Amino acid sequence: MTTTPEQIVAANKANVETLLTLANTAFASAERIAALNLNTARAVLEDSVASTKALLGAKDVQELLALQTSLAQPLVEKAVAYSRSIYEIASQTQEEVSKLVEAQVAEANKSFAAALDKAAKSAPAGSDVAVAAVKSAIAAANSAYDSVTKAAKQVAEIAEANVAAATSATVKAVSTTAPAKSSKKAA
Repeated sequence: MTTTPEQIVAANKANVETLLTLANTAFASAERIAALNLNTARAVLEDSVASTKALLGAKDVQELLALQTSLAQPLVEKAVAYSRSIYEIASQTQEEVSKLVEAQVAEANKSFAAALDKAAKSAPAGSDVAVAAVKSAIAAANSAYDSVTKAAKQVAEIAEANVAAATSATVKAVSTTAPAKSSKKAA
């Protein structure tokens, strides 16, 4: 089994393409996070200024306490939205990288199977059993890889559902607590 210079060049080109795709995915993710952080910082600054003006305009302690309570809920909701956005960016990046890795594994399996078939054709008589054993081992390894990949995807889906449920519960808890606090303070 001889590797030609053209095959080496093609393999190197494919590896460079993969590396560039990974780099582009990482940079796109970093850009999205930077934009999110910039927009969030801008919104926090604007909200802080508006909140400070509102708090400074309070005429008595009751109004001050009511303002503080009413300003807390949007803050928590924005923090949860920010967390969701970060999680979404990370999930999408992980998904893109996983697809790339899966494609690379599939291509490597295809190349190895082709090389094995080529080697089997030029193998001495009686080596059919060894070639069949290697093919069987490859099939078992691929099956195990597929099972692990499916399990990892299921774990990711469960984690995503748990994160969504936890953030909804947090927002709900803050919204139900804020009116209760303001009504207790008013009484």
